Amino acid sequence: MKIHSKYKNALLEFICFLYILLFVYAALSKFRVFDEFKIQIGQAAMLTPFASIVAWMIPSLEILIALLLMIPRFKLLGLFAAFNLMVMFTAYIFIILNFSNDVPCSCGGVIEKLGWTEHLIFNIAFVILAAIGIIIINGHKNHTNPKFAAL
Repeated sequence: MKIHSKYKNALLEFICFLYILLFVYAALSKFRVFDEFKIQIGQAAMLTPFASIVAWMIPSLEILIALLLMIPRFKLLGLFAAFNLMVMFTAYIFIILNFSNDVPCSCGGVIEKLGWTEHLIFNIAFVILAAIGIIIINGHKNHTNPKFAAL
């Protein structure tokens, strides 16, 4: 069953909108309570030595990815970056769930209220959304440019 291009475009824009909303909200929440965020990052044993760098890097990357998703030319790059960042966050949560004692969530805002299992499901859903967005863009390239059709 083929989905009409208009619906694919709408779905792609919706996915990008959700990611922009998520990343801008999360980044601003982290910057708002930056000292607390840095302490929470430092409580994860694997991140303790890098807490200061990671505390600046994560919200900065979230803002950068949100900006990429706003610019049509960089939307695919933004979706790949969002996909990879969410995979890393998901792997981190998986490690916390399976190999760590209680570590506070360093997410910020409303997302911080989720339990670890709910957070894992939330992240997996966003990983899937990014994958769908990538597939939609790649589908457009394959249909609009014959040199991509062989890939």
